[in-house]
Amino acid sequence: MANSILIVEDDLTFATMLKTWLGRKGFLVYTASGVSAACKELEDNDIDLILSDLRLPDGDGTALLDWKREKNKELPVIIMTSYADIQSAVNAMKNGACDYVSKPVRPDELLKKIEEAIKSFSASVQPVKKAANSVVVENEYMEGKSELARQMYNYVSLVAPTPMAVLINGASGTGKEYVAKRIHMQSKRSDKPFVAIDCGSIPKELAASEFFGHVKGSFTGAINDKVGAFVEANGGTLFLDEVGNLGYDVQVQLLRALQERRIRPVGATTEIEVDVRIVCATNENLLDAIARGSFREDLYHRINEFTLRMPSLQERIDDIMLFANFFLDRANRELGRELIGFDAEATMLLQGYSWPGNLRQLKNVVNRATLLAQGNFITVADLDLPAMVGENANVQPLYDKDDEKKRIIDALKHTGNNKSKAAALLGIDRKTLYNKLKLYGVE
Repeated sequence: MANSILIVEDDLTFATMLKTWLGRKGFLVYTASGVSAACKELEDNDIDLILSDLRLPDGDGTALLDWKREKNKELPVIIMTSYADIQSAVNAMKNGACDYVSKPVRPDELLKKIEEAIKSFSASVQPVKKAANSVVVENEYMEGKSELARQMYNYVSLVAPTPMAVLINGASGTGKEYVAKRIHMQSKRSDKPFVAIDCGSIPKELAASEFFGHVKGSFTGAINDKVGAFVEANGGTLFLDEVGNLGYDVQVQLLRALQERRIRPVGATTEIEVDVRIVCATNENLLDAIARGSFREDLYHRINEFTLRMPSLQERIDDIMLFANFFLDRANRELGRELIGFDAEATMLLQGYSWPGNLRQLKNVVNRATLLAQGNFITVADLDLPAMVGENANVQPLYDKDDEKKRIIDALKHTGNNKSKAAALLGIDRKTLYNKLKLYGVE
């Protein structure tokens, strides 16, 4: 049975074009020219997705979000908006929209977003079995919408149901533990424990006890029996964060445990069978560590049946404001504030900054700004970002609209008309640059 879409758009020519095109793609399409007409269509028909313009004659697309909440209707909503209203579209996503597309609409991009929204919604309404000690991560993090994020989480979906050991490579603060949890929650072990160990914080002399447990009296300070991480995670997933920090002796014991699927607590005389899936993370190049002799090559191949690379926040410019608004929502709740968002200059600064500390740094910056802000919007002064160093020290945010066109032209000349590099130099994403080129008639 074909999926049904309700297009809410007051530009009848554009709405008719979209209806015809989506109909050819196999969708059953309804149209409405305003909020009231859309509500009637929703009452009369079984709709799978709403595609709505942000600005309508009798309100805006966010009114449909309020309607579906009041009626307890669960269906995805995609907002269409002009570039000038991107912040409003982000606010709509905070209010319950699943995605947005900017006008002029690119058909291939729109089709991809529609298919992903319907697929994601269908998956989300399926019952998920969770053990009492399993980790619920949906409200703790946001995955992002950039192409790099989509690609990575597609890999997560592919590898999660398999028994493969996964190695997650990425800088500090990029969200490696969240990805490990997503792998667990999408695996066949999701109703079993997820246990995380920070290998960088374990004293060398206690590492074996943390992994395998110990019996009372086995060493000084062992006043009680201790269950190790392998037994605690039995049947589920064991996440080893910063695995490259493990001492060589512990690496030997870990390798044996993974090969034999048996562990022996410190001081014990018998072994325990264990069944765990290993997911590891590191912010260093383990091949370099192998070359230095500080990491075992056989252990590396055991834990690296599949590699995931976590992109840095700087590589995900399209996601920066999504995360910033996500962190602002959380900070508002935690700090008892009611800030609306970020002003234009603060938005440009956030998008142009290098973010060496990645998501963790962005979260801390937003939390501090939320606490300090005196008005309804966070400003550049509230952000108080340190000066950038290295290649990003030359980023020139587009604060002054009067000379914006000139600076865009200068950036294009400086980069040999390479639009990606020009966008990075100006501190904006490539899509924003294309919009500004069209606005100013720059070829």
